[in-house]
Amino acid sequence: MERPDGTGAPRRPYHRAVDFYSDVLLEIVTALGAALFIANAYALIRRGADRRQAARDAVVRSRPGSPVRKEVRATRSTLDQAPVARTVTFMILGLVVAIWGIATIVA
Repeated sequence: MERPDGTGAPRRPYHRAVDFYSDVLLEIVTALGAALFIANAYALIRRGADRRQAARDAVVRSRPGSPVRKEVRATRSTLDQAPVARTVTFMILGLVVAIWGIATIVA
């Protein structure tokens, strides 16, 4: 195949099958892996601030006649700070998914 303008070296045909949905799905999975890594890294960085906030909330909860005591009993299932093992595990998982997605896109 020659170039349309008739000059230069012949153009090489493009052999890779282009599938829009597969490419977009790869990019979405890569972005989700990167987001999982970044969000858990941020949670790991914020552990100190979360610990201080939990200590302040504990003081407010322990005051007699505190208006937030009933609300706190209802929302006891929230974590004071991010667990290290779970956060690091999700960071590693997100990093593996992001790297795998990038490697698949580049290959």
